[in-house]
Amino acid sequence: MSYVLPPADPVSISICGSDQRFAVHRIYCVGRNYAEHAREMGGTGREAPFFFMKPADAVVPAAAGQTAAVPYPSLTSNYHHELELVVAIGQGGVDIAVESALRHVWGYAVGLDMTRRDLQTEAKQKGRPWSIAKGFDASAPMGPITPAAHAAGIAQAGIVLTVNGSERQKSTIADMIWSVPEIIAHLSRAWRLEPGDLIFTGTPAGVGAVVRGDRMVGHIDGLESLQVKVV
Repeated sequence: MSYVLPPADPVSISICGSDQRFAVHRIYCVGRNYAEHAREMGGTGREAPFFFMKPADAVVPAAAGQTAAVPYPSLTSNYHHELELVVAIGQGGVDIAVESALRHVWGYAVGLDMTRRDLQTEAKQKGRPWSIAKGFDASAPMGPITPAAHAAGIAQAGIVLTVNGSERQKSTIADMIWSVPEIIAHLSRAWRLEPGDLIFTGTPAGVGAVVRGDRMVGHIDGLESLQVKVV
């Protein structure tokens, strides 16, 4: 088979303890999935989950112990961090039951849903899509993936983000409004999940702005930490 233009190299993420890599298919993101963050963004209660997407090549992979350089994006003066647990799907499916959802998980990682908050606010006010605020280049920095078998306590893990050594976000995965199995079940009713899909599961309260030169460290108990510098 020949192509008019050469296909792009697949986007991939390193795997803890392995030379193999995880090829990315799609990126799904859950909005307002921690109660305190939902309140700080204007939500109330246990609202039905909603989703948005980022392109696969928005991923900026950071190897273990390394710092990923993320460029400050254009068109914004209010560039926000959102620390999240990322679920890597290894087995696809549709209409997945909550009870069997974890069988579809290949592993977990620490990720950042970087956001042009001023553009998101404008889009909300005008009833427009969020793509320009969420799906821009380099908007999904990620650490290495830990296989699910090595992340047994993830449902109760602590999640913390520091910026220049100061704590910004702190919670536990147990505080998510919709659990990982529930998220997978909801998503699989709207899309066929495929191997290589990533799910950013929502962020705790404490989101805020970063500027050039800031260093972020995202940590989730049991996973490899994510280190990012804004350049």
